[in-house]
Amino acid sequence: MNIRSIIIDDEPNNIENLQILLNQYCSEIDVVTTAFNANSGIEAIQAYQPDLVFLDIQMPGGSGFDLLKGFANINFEIIFITAYDQYGIQAIKFSALDYLLKPININELKLAVEKARQKIISKQKDYNIVNLLEYIKSGNKEIPKIALPTLQEIMYVRVDNIIRCEASNNYTLFYLQNGEKVLVCKTLKEFVELLTPHNFIRTHQSHLVNLHFVKSLLREDGGTLFLTDQTKVPISRQNRDIVKEKLNNTL
Repeated sequence: MNIRSIIIDDEPNNIENLQILLNQYCSEIDVVTTAFNANSGIEAIQAYQPDLVFLDIQMPGGSGFDLLKGFANINFEIIFITAYDQYGIQAIKFSALDYLLKPININELKLAVEKARQKIISKQKDYNIVNLLEYIKSGNKEIPKIALPTLQEIMYVRVDNIIRCEASNNYTLFYLQNGEKVLVCKTLKEFVELLTPHNFIRTHQSHLVNLHFVKSLLREDGGTLFLTDQTKVPISRQNRDIVKEKLNNTL
């Protein structure tokens, strides 16, 4: 199947380079038009009704996120393209969406296009994009939801409902406030980066804890956190001072 696509980027060289890569490695992609800013991007999407949009995040006069805010309903898939943008990447990762860093890696491009193709074929509403829009519209004013991809589905959980996370090989086990356990198809390391700004701290190589649920610091075994759900979480020797300092500033 041909995938009708639009590239939106403020730098003509980036558009040209991406078109070359798509022609060489992603023959199913049909680039029907390009645009250079958020306003012209909105017009192009409305006129051409694409299946897929390659969208730059940082553009003068309006970001890629500003463009998305211009649509009441988003009925196209998105692959974000960006130079390093910490807030932008944070928002994208929170919603388990795909992004490509400039300069574009060919294998990552092919993988992102294949994932987009599968979503287009299934024609299901992309709730990851819905979650992203909620995240960027709220800014820091509301508690965000994080997308948790399991083997069966993608769950959307408010971060203040997560008690702790525990590494399980290449998976992460989430313990929620309602007693539910969720096994997620990502490593703990990926969630450390996302959740640390939201009052979480890594106490141990295998444990990430929401400080809101810490009841006390026990002296046993060199240091253990006792949580409100009656569980105990170990503190590694190298993290002990960091955890104590964080607790002193939080509790």
